[in-house]
Amino acid sequence: MIIEPRMRGFICLTSHPKGCEQNVKNQIEYVKSKGPIDGAKKVLIIGASTGFGLASRISSAFGCNAATIGVFFEKPPQVNKTASPGWYNSASLEVEATKAGLYAKSVNGDAFSDEIKRQTLDLIKADLGQIDLIIYSLASPVRMHPKSGVLHRSSLKPIGKTFTNKTVDFHTGNVTQVSIDAANQDDIDNTVTVMGGEDWAMWIEALKAENLLANGAKTIAYSYIGPSLTEAVYRKGTIGRAKDHLEATAFEITESLKLLNGQAYVSVNKALVTQASSAIPVIPLYISLLYKLMKEEGIHEGCIEQIQRLYADRVFTGKEIPLDENGRIRIDDWEMRDDIQEKIAILWEKATTENLSQIGDLAGYKQDFLNLFGFGFEGVDYLADVSEMVQVPSI
Repeated sequence: MIIEPRMRGFICLTSHPKGCEQNVKNQIEYVKSKGPIDGAKKVLIIGASTGFGLASRISSAFGCNAATIGVFFEKPPQVNKTASPGWYNSASLEVEATKAGLYAKSVNGDAFSDEIKRQTLDLIKADLGQIDLIIYSLASPVRMHPKSGVLHRSSLKPIGKTFTNKTVDFHTGNVTQVSIDAANQDDIDNTVTVMGGEDWAMWIEALKAENLLANGAKTIAYSYIGPSLTEAVYRKGTIGRAKDHLEATAFEITESLKLLNGQAYVSVNKALVTQASSAIPVIPLYISLLYKLMKEEGIHEGCIEQIQRLYADRVFTGKEIPLDENGRIRIDDWEMRDDIQEKIAILWEKATTENLSQIGDLAGYKQDFLNLFGFGFEGVDYLADVSEMVQVPSI
């Protein structure tokens, strides 16, 4: 079939298998170009199929020469219906890893569930023995709690009062005002249950209970802080409460891993175009302004550049990992430079529908968004007839 992007809001309903394959190959080539990293050798990535999780799997495999197990929840293809992009990404990752002589297997299902945890533990036990790095990169809007059976839904809301500010429809370029009603306590509690640290801790406890963690094992979860412009709807909103919980959980996990000399970290990453971030009002406008400035300064990074730098310059240097005053790894340091943030604050006040294409990088935002679904890559013939029926080899 000939596959074209079909949009609905901030979601693309189709994905291109050859484009996703090219995306994975491009990321692999970038990591290889930066040279080997003396890092973890047996890695579990929870949330491994897109964005930072995929970049972590690629950096582990092709930077550290590691065996990887990826856990994700992706839709496989059906006849005349494409798979979700993470399915095609993972299929390509496994193929490329096998070519390179690297172990790579995947588990597809709800990572919050006891069933998928059990399946993953059994695979580790059978194939790898013990894990020395666990990346936690889930970005699900809902969570069926494995103990209570209650379905919790997260929300993107400010706390205390209605939030009103600028946003942009990145499809049309229209800059408008958006208002988001304040959260109630249920909104906060549900968001913390979905996006906080409880499930991360459950994974680590499950691994520890079955002696599947190597001595000195590290685990890293990803977070975001961002600027004052977005804090009302992000860091001081419902998501921020969840991130606070996630960050507090890191200390609890570290305490639980003392006998193994293990350590849990939260890495605060840069604002990037992901399926999750595209859904958050205000963020697309902020990112389009940020991209323009960071590209002009020569410090722009996508997911793969961020994670490769996290591994090479922070986590696997052979030295103590540098942390901020709250015990977090900061790889958002270039985004949060004073000069960058001061310029964004000025541009934010000026931004309109008419001038955004000049003062921001809306074209770059759109390109990155299309890339998420396998569209817009050089070297891919999008007019060619391709098969949507691609399988992940290990599934």
